[in-house]
Amino acid sequence: MAGWLIPVIKSVLPHIGTIISAAAPVFTRKSGDNATLQQQITELQSAASANDAHIKDLAAQMQLAIEALEKGTQLAEKGYRHAMLLGLASFILSLSALGIVLIN
Repeated sequence: MAGWLIPVIKSVLPHIGTIISAAAPVFTRKSGDNATLQQQITELQSAASANDAHIKDLAAQMQLAIEALEKGTQLAEKGYRHAMLLGLASFILSLSALGIVLIN
């Protein structure tokens, strides 16, 4: 499993229950009178606005996680470049040492 996936899952997991509970309100009777219908509409609107707030919070957390991943990627790439330069320098040094030994 990718190393970046675990922190993302850990940041998303606490909000899944609240998103589900906000998106699925408990409805009252299913009769067709206007008061009940209006109450159901009000519950849906409040659930939608709560869901919107949770999605915005989740998006902000995902943005922070992605920024952290990008920073980690940049640091890893920098370390890779340093390792490549060190390997190249040691290769050139060993070739020059081999050349000196073969000349003498």
